Amino acid sequence: MSFTTRFAPSPTGHLHIGHAFSAWTAFRAACEAEGRFILRMEDIDTVRCKREFEPVILDDLIWLGLDWEEPVRRQSEHFDDYARVLERLEALGVIYRCFKTRREIMEDIARAPHEVGEVYRGPLEPMSVDEEASRMAAGEAFAWRLSLARCRDLLGPRFSAMRYIEDGAGEQTANPDPLGDVILARKDVGTSYHIAVVHDDALQGISHVIRGEDLRAMTPLHVLLQTLLDLPTPVYRHHRLLLDENGERFAKRNKSVTLKSLRESGVSPDEVRSRFAT
Repeated sequence: MSFTTRFAPSPTGHLHIGHAFSAWTAFRAACEAEGRFILRMEDIDTVRCKREFEPVILDDLIWLGLDWEEPVRRQSEHFDDYARVLERLEALGVIYRCFKTRREIMEDIARAPHEVGEVYRGPLEPMSVDEEASRMAAGEAFAWRLSLARCRDLLGPRFSAMRYIEDGAGEQTANPDPLGDVILARKDVGTSYHIAVVHDDALQGISHVIRGEDLRAMTPLHVLLQTLLDLPTPVYRHHRLLLDENGERFAKRNKSVTLKSLRESGVSPDEVRSRFAT
């Protein structure tokens, strides 16, 4: 299997040094393996993502010393692909429309027979076909949720047997239970990060997913989707997060640590890369 990895920023603002660390980590891994490095724009959030940020992101990455294969895939140009994934999951019977508000979800969690503060695990009783049709006809907002209970029924023993490889740590159990019934799409946005990333990683032949520690908890969900959709499961590597002087993650709102501001202030790429070793 050839080594192929990617960096997939969301163009909601300028890249900060934390993004640079993630991009450089993936790029160096591809270089060391004599593999492929792909750049993808995760811009399914058509409200927050702006095309105007893309040229700056590209300039930042070139300045940092990266290069990648063309063309760059923009997820906003492929909503039809993700709609077909959702249709497949609906045909499998593992997703359902959830009309509950955030407040109603929190009330359900509090009433459920498990510890308060856990995640939403679906309604106690499924909504009737008539009620669902009525609410659809009324134009009510809804979210498509993945039912872990239905997934468990469909997959049988395969559900508890799901595994993935964490680079450097070996085989891991993929247990999505702590995430509950996650949202995979909404009425007005026909996909989510989870669907788009699983589809695109398979489509682009990603063999190694290299991303921040903050996304480690999502891996079992992605393995579950790969299992349901008969897609390959990549090797995962979750790197540490760079923190600011207050011990907090870097954020796009912190303008002083964007790559654009650093390079405009005369900081060299070598100086930026030197921070990655600390």
